[in-house]
Amino acid sequence: MGDTKNFVLFAVLSLAILLGYQTFYAGPKMEAARMEAAEARTEQATEEALAPREIAPEDATTAEVVEHETVLEDAGSVRIVTPELEGSLSLRGARFDDLQLVKHKVTMADDSPNVRLLSPAGTPDAYYARFGWSASGQNPDSVPTDKSIWSADGDTLTPSNPVTLSWENGEGLRFLMKIEVDKEFMFTITQSVENTTDSTLQMAPYGLISRHGKPKTAGLYILHEGPLGVFNGTLEEKKYDDLEDDGNFEVSSTGGWMGITDKYWMTTLIPAQDAELSRARFVRRAPKGGEESYRVDYVENWQTLAAGGSLENTTRFYAGAKIVGTIDDYQQKYDIALFDRTIDWGWFYWLTRPIFKGLHYLFNLTGNYGVAILLMTVILKLVLFPLANKSYVSMSHMKKAQPKIKKLQERYKEDRQKLQQEMMALYKKEKINPMAGCLPILIQIPIFFALYKVLYVTIEMRHQPFFGWIKDLSAPDPLTPVNAFGLIPWDPPAFMAIGILPILMGLSMWLQQKLNPQSAAMDPTQQKIMSFLPLIFTFIMAPFSAGLVLYWTWNNILSIGQQWVIMRREDARTDDSSKAKA
Repeated sequence: MGDTKNFVLFAVLSLAILLGYQTFYAGPKMEAARMEAAEARTEQATEEALAPREIAPEDATTAEVVEHETVLEDAGSVRIVTPELEGSLSLRGARFDDLQLVKHKVTMADDSPNVRLLSPAGTPDAYYARFGWSASGQNPDSVPTDKSIWSADGDTLTPSNPVTLSWENGEGLRFLMKIEVDKEFMFTITQSVENTTDSTLQMAPYGLISRHGKPKTAGLYILHEGPLGVFNGTLEEKKYDDLEDDGNFEVSSTGGWMGITDKYWMTTLIPAQDAELSRARFVRRAPKGGEESYRVDYVENWQTLAAGGSLENTTRFYAGAKIVGTIDDYQQKYDIALFDRTIDWGWFYWLTRPIFKGLHYLFNLTGNYGVAILLMTVILKLVLFPLANKSYVSMSHMKKAQPKIKKLQERYKEDRQKLQQEMMALYKKEKINPMAGCLPILIQIPIFFALYKVLYVTIEMRHQPFFGWIKDLSAPDPLTPVNAFGLIPWDPPAFMAIGILPILMGLSMWLQQKLNPQSAAMDPTQQKIMSFLPLIFTFIMAPFSAGLVLYWTWNNILSIGQQWVIMRREDARTDDSSKAKA
């Protein structure tokens, strides 16, 4: 039984270490990085474009991506208006460089601005996307560049009103770009080039996303933020620090997709899924004395543009919130491989996805994600009841057997091998499973982390209220007795801001601990550590999302009730059996 308690202690402390990492190390580190980034933010921004080097087709099979730096005057724009998005497309370079999410606010304050996803070059944290063509063996200015000024056949792009841009090089090449947008977050870009010259050319379509400045990230191992993509059916993820430490990433692929993801938002390039990409890259650029930038780009294979002929290419561009249902619909509609991995479901994908679907279904029934969490916890308890029943029955028998175990320990304290043999015989006689207490904990750990993932990474949980003071289940409990529940005008530091829910969780852990039988084999040091765990976890869980603490508290309460009923039933059975024998 001592080994069993050691194993349980190891599992619990391992979980405590993992959770404590965020609170006492990653959290302060993230806050320091935020402050540093805010102080170092600069007004300087650069513009970069894709342009070909003069390479003959026989010398290379791919178009080359090179960079320009320029800041140019505004050349006009096309307004973008959809139920989800609002912004504009710059006619200088045909850049998607101004986009806000009209249904998502930065904070829950009434006067909070909309979340800004894309920003023009020349502004802080510039972030934009471009599409175009490379031409082999031609003057770079023979194709549209970042400097080119396009013409548009309309001034507003809506789901019912596509816009076509056009540009001519004056030497017999005419470029068209038809842009469509749906009611959510997907743009469809159909590029074509017409050749009225008497020469045969080699052309290659490309797409790029450029982001200036190093974005502020949570810096947690449980969440990927940065470049990612699927190439040849394999997911590739690179954090910003990975590109800094390991260098740029480059691959060729058939189809796939690539982009830059934040916690709740993303931009993604989606070429035709049968397109041959000669090069797809994640690039970090850090000019001496300048602002670092990150770029995701791809170039398709060279295509022959005959004299008097034309070429056409279609790609898609996702820019918006990472809504699970929307992403799943796009994955199915356009057959985009592993597109749902734009949301970081983690190693427990097989468990995280079903938990999210269950919560979302219960939310649709109740209209409250907090209630959905309570109901989901009850369902999980029912599913795991057979295992819990065996565990609590065994614990009840263990409690009854404690005096016998202590006698055996005193009798065979000099012969450990004999003690183990007698203990195993006693376990068999009393129907005690030494591992029964560990199994519920082992099963709850992946469930806990899967639920933690759901609450932390899915935008559906963002700004979702419960009842009373809990206005956002994805944020920590804001009500703390440290400042007299807000009556004292003082914001305590994170390690002191212990909310009501974490306190209730700690109390529920303490009550549950009191119901568990203490092993006679556990040494005093172990007993002290176990007795302090409720207090330790109260502090560890305080900075976590209120939804997660709500789950743990409610799970503890249900476990207490379940354990009390089962152990009382077993006590009654034991008493009846003793009376019958008498």
